[in-house]
Amino acid sequence: MNLVLFGPPGAGKGTQSKILTEKRGLPQLSTGDMLRAEQQAGTPLGLASKALSDRGELVPDEMVIDIIAKRYDQPDCAHGAVFDGFPRTIPQAQALDKMLAERGRRIDLVLELKVDDAILLSRVEARIKAGGVLRSDDTPETLARRLAVYYKNTAPLIDFYRGQGKLKTVDGMAPVEAVTAQVAAVLDGVPA
Repeated sequence: MNLVLFGPPGAGKGTQSKILTEKRGLPQLSTGDMLRAEQQAGTPLGLASKALSDRGELVPDEMVIDIIAKRYDQPDCAHGAVFDGFPRTIPQAQALDKMLAERGRRIDLVLELKVDDAILLSRVEARIKAGGVLRSDDTPETLARRLAVYYKNTAPLIDFYRGQGKLKTVDGMAPVEAVTAQVAAVLDGVPA
């Protein structure tokens, strides 16, 4: 099964991806992790993406798809994967569909973790108050900017995938265990 986890920043996509990897054996394909691994390995793709990042530029879709394709072709993805953080735009979704079709595969399900903006802000504020491990972007201001980008570029994917009949939505505001149970119920209802 190939699954896209979708939702605004802070919705819990990374958390649910890790749970799916542990419980269902679906590898988590995080574009950020893959780019960092390519950069650390000093591959041509990694060097090119690092040069762009160092200049503050976005890595082009073609380069990201190349990195995803390279990772997806590894043996652990033979039965599918969880795409975390990709696609973020309709052109990226179309490129992902094309890459998978070239391998005789497709996206089976897109799972939207629906969370209100106010809840996302309260989660960031709770992490700050708790004094735990914070990400560099864990500030209310950064979250507001990331949400604006999400609504402009990524939210249109809801209708794109709904039109394909692949979109399912779960309540991402519930506690982690409840979200995990909802995700499991949706996955158990998807034909093999």
